[in-house]
Amino acid sequence: MSKLFDGAVRHASPRHTDVVRKYELYRTIVEFLAAMFFVVGSIFFFYESLLFAGTWLFLIGSVLFAVRPTIRLLLELHLTRLPVPDEFRPYGAQMQEQDGRA
Repeated sequence: MSKLFDGAVRHASPRHTDVVRKYELYRTIVEFLAAMFFVVGSIFFFYESLLFAGTWLFLIGSVLFAVRPTIRLLLELHLTRLPVPDEFRPYGAQMQEQDGRA
């Protein structure tokens, strides 16, 4: 099992790379949507009749910005569940696993 936020494991295998790519796409989409909600909400604040809608857009944008680190954490948890090839394990880790100490 790898450690959380270990950058080396992101490309440990083709499967790891694919998982990272998928989560990065999700995170980019969420960031884009959050930014768009904030921009449109900002424009709405120029019009008295749209203040209520603008406030909701800001709230939705804020929630989306909170989803971003959640996606990152889910990615890291997903990566820890994937098998890591031996060449990406720290020196000595294979010996400990063979001896049953890991």
